[in-house]
Amino acid sequence: MNKTELLEGPILSSLLKLAVPIMIANLLQAAYQLVDAFWVGRLGGDAVAAVSVSTPVIFLMIALGTGLAIAGSILIAQYFGAGQQEMVNHVAAQTLLMVITVSIVLSFIGYWLSPYFLYLLKVTPQVYNNALGFMQIAFIGLVFSFSFMIFQSVMRGVGRVTLPVYIVLGTVILNFALDPLFIFGWNFIPAMGVKGAALATLSTQSLAIIIGFVILFRGKHGIHLQLKDFKPDFKHIRKAFKIGFPSSIEQSMRAIGLTAITFLIVHFGTTTVASYGAGSNLIQLIMIPALGLSMAIATLVGQNIGAGNMLRAGKIAKLGAYLGFGLLTGIGIIAYAFAPHLIAFFVPNDPAVIEGGTTFLRITCLSWGFLGLQMCLLGVFRAVGNTTLPMILTLVSQWVLQFPLAYILSHNTSLGAVGIWWAFPVSTVITAIVTMLIYAKGDWKKERLTGKTNKLINKVEKEIVKEGFEVK
Repeated sequence: MNKTELLEGPILSSLLKLAVPIMIANLLQAAYQLVDAFWVGRLGGDAVAAVSVSTPVIFLMIALGTGLAIAGSILIAQYFGAGQQEMVNHVAAQTLLMVITVSIVLSFIGYWLSPYFLYLLKVTPQVYNNALGFMQIAFIGLVFSFSFMIFQSVMRGVGRVTLPVYIVLGTVILNFALDPLFIFGWNFIPAMGVKGAALATLSTQSLAIIIGFVILFRGKHGIHLQLKDFKPDFKHIRKAFKIGFPSSIEQSMRAIGLTAITFLIVHFGTTTVASYGAGSNLIQLIMIPALGLSMAIATLVGQNIGAGNMLRAGKIAKLGAYLGFGLLTGIGIIAYAFAPHLIAFFVPNDPAVIEGGTTFLRITCLSWGFLGLQMCLLGVFRAVGNTTLPMILTLVSQWVLQFPLAYILSHNTSLGAVGIWWAFPVSTVITAIVTMLIYAKGDWKKERLTGKTNKLINKVEKEIVKEGFEVK
């Protein structure tokens, strides 16, 4: 997409042209785990368990990188919209420098602490060796996965969202081919079992970031990095870290919150756990379009704020919120109608789990529209660099509303496990309403990161009138 289209073209088409490739890229990223699960499953239950126990710890680390990547895309979007190309290049390089440094530190810490993590998780002796090998190789790969996250965020910040899709597609296909070679061995390649799956992912991720760096240094896609841009600029590193760290905490708390809910569910037996597992798989899938739309809104709003187009930024925010609410409400209605069939796709031969999963899905799915609304408005807050507010809202949603409500309803009422299910829509709707009220207050329109002063900005702000649920 060219800059003129992002700053002046039809808002809906601009949003969709950004959002759809982001959604596809996120789906392909999820395919990494599916491909590993497919091949590792051929090794038996102990191998699957080795990957399963490692995943939460690794996901927690990746959540930290995701937050820092958000900082890069926010800053780049605003500088790109402001036409400050030198700052776009500078911020991209400084963000990469920061994240690579952080990822190296986390890789060393994670590699060294892997045995202790597995001890805390009470891993059985049959699973320990495979889990340790998988986890340690995955920690080594953090440098590459973090770096590629930044590459994606940089491309997103300048509106070039399709390029990462092609790279991820190619690496997923390559990963599918490398997995059986490294897991089972072939010719001169030794069979490495579960470690082989981690090594295949490490190989493809390293190739992806090499391609990414070539693109960034060639300078033909809105960013042109040079070695001099990597000279540490601690002012901008602190700025990026200040923006990114709250997002890292936000993403981490989401992961920990889901784990905490799982501890409550385990109390009600295997069928309830399996029902939640099948239903949460679907929730993870519907999060992909919501995340894609949220990221697209953050990019488009950020670029227009950088250009001083506050009136257009407000229209993008409003349309994006309506679109997120409508899209996920529609998906929720479809899920309600076909809930038994959707659960049966994951657990085809267990009527008790199908029944339990259907109950969970039907209680939660009609609130998905509020989840879409909330995520889209959080994208607006991130666009202006306010990542602390989304973090606070997430903490409130997970730990003030959802978890306590799930505990109270499941332990102190006759609802039992169903009380846990009701905690999801109640916390979602309340958080969405609070988010909407904060957005409506309009303080986000006063925030900027680029330091650009422009009389036109002030003039346009004065012309913004009350629209929909926007309040001056």
